[in-house]
Amino acid sequence: MKKKSSSKLWLRNHFKDLYVKKSHKKKIRSRAWFKIQQIHKKFNIFKLGNIVIDIGCFPGSWSQYAIKKVGQTGTVISCDIQLMNPIPKVIFIQGNIKKKKTYLSILNALKNRKSNLVMSDLSPKTTGHSLIDVCRSINLSKIVFNLSLNILYKNGIFITKIFQGDGFDLYIKSIKNYFSMVKIYKPKSSSLKSREIFVIAKNIKK
Repeated sequence: MKKKSSSKLWLRNHFKDLYVKKSHKKKIRSRAWFKIQQIHKKFNIFKLGNIVIDIGCFPGSWSQYAIKKVGQTGTVISCDIQLMNPIPKVIFIQGNIKKKKTYLSILNALKNRKSNLVMSDLSPKTTGHSLIDVCRSINLSKIVFNLSLNILYKNGIFITKIFQGDGFDLYIKSIKNYFSMVKIYKPKSSSLKSREIFVIAKNIKK
């Protein structure tokens, strides 16, 4: 009964959310669209003609935003374990980013090119226990980070969502070993109650 009441409360708060209302009005796939929009306005991450990899893309709002920004000459390759409804001109790969097969599918879609931007909005299945959830979030982010080092141009950009908590500072330190610019940013559209924060890293050192 308690769980049912909690679910009802979440739904009520969700539909009162300003960005949920805006996403319905704009006919975009989720409120996450506003997060990547605010990141772009702050850090100017997209350029016309860019090749973008979107990891954990479902339901597709980041890819929706990205394809508009990279234009006709750009490429957006999106990947998620869940099947995403098609977005015009976006290449979708369904697969688990932890699996080698999925990584190879991304390489195949790149066609021997490098990427200008790798971005990840991946979230783990949360348990409600912060230590477990933060650890899972960092582990997912590490997988995308390692992928980025292999497929980014030297002046490329890596963006990842991560939960704050134990291990966060150490992980940020490891990113700084590989990228010359590392910024931490929480978009206005990100809930103040949420542990999520975004890391924006530019220019691979090695």
